[in-house]
Amino acid sequence: ISIDDNEQANLNKLCDEIFGEDNFVGKITVAKGTTTGQDANDIGSSVDYMFVYTHNKASYIPNGLPLDEKDVARFNQEDSKGKYSILQFRKTGTNDRREDRPNLYYPLIAPDGSTVLPIGPGGYESNWRTNKRQFDKWDQNGIIEWKKSEQGEFKPYVKYYLEGRTKQVSNLWNDIEGNKKASITVKELVGKNIFTNPKPVGLIKKALTITTSKNDLILDFFSGSATTAHAVMQLNAEDGGNRKWIMVQLPEETPEGSEARKAGYKNIPEIARERIRRAGDKIAKEHPDAKVDYGFRSLTIADTNYKDVYKPTNKVTQENL
Repeated sequence: ISIDDNEQANLNKLCDEIFGEDNFVGKITVAKGTTTGQDANDIGSSVDYMFVYTHNKASYIPNGLPLDEKDVARFNQEDSKGKYSILQFRKTGTNDRREDRPNLYYPLIAPDGSTVLPIGPGGYESNWRTNKRQFDKWDQNGIIEWKKSEQGEFKPYVKYYLEGRTKQVSNLWNDIEGNKKASITVKELVGKNIFTNPKPVGLIKKALTITTSKNDLILDFFSGSATTAHAVMQLNAEDGGNRKWIMVQLPEETPEGSEARKAGYKNIPEIARERIRRAGDKIAKEHPDAKVDYGFRSLTIADTNYKDVYKPTNKVTQENL
């Protein structure tokens, strides 16, 4: 759920009550690209927040994110198994002292026959990343690489390979299109000032990347201009997925005299349907080899009363693009 500063504290409490505090995954800060609400007596807002909850945190692990060009550039070495980078085998950061994990302090034999112990900067006794059994297994599989320091001492490193590697999800997203770009996207598809404050496609696509598998069903019950449908189709075209979507939107009428009404859109669902059609056509042209179904069905719930509850009042139309 995406929200701004005004109600984010209340939303957090509400979601804790509905999903349970234990199922809170995290709060992601999303850079909007522009600062809003600027006033001499106030602080402008440059971020929104996205709350992530799950029905069962014990069984949920966020998917990793694709590596960017800067990440890939770090894998600048190669062997028969592919491109790789190295990480020193000595533990660094928190809990890196011998007293923290005494069983991970043990001697290793370097290629020159010398004995090597995990010694941290300044000479304190540190520890290795894994136990001796795991080290031996990695060494037998060619995962360990020894390098000489400037002082001529051997130090062990662990190889980690580029293939199949993803990046851990951060709670700061400042690498996606901002709200201004989102408005431009909608403008290019359905016209200027037709829909205000749409969500960025990149934001929803990134959320889908960390939360869905390629055959999942995605539900958005406040769909607005159908950014989520757009993002699902885009992600499917990029990664070969077969995700499906359901968008739900009340038939909120467009204001009299608005640009949307002038363009012939009587309500928000009409805007959403047209956006889905045009976005599907655009994605199909950009990804001609992608096997994506851009068609959709549109269902409208008609007005009724309790006496008509069993009558077939639903109107169904089919879109095949």
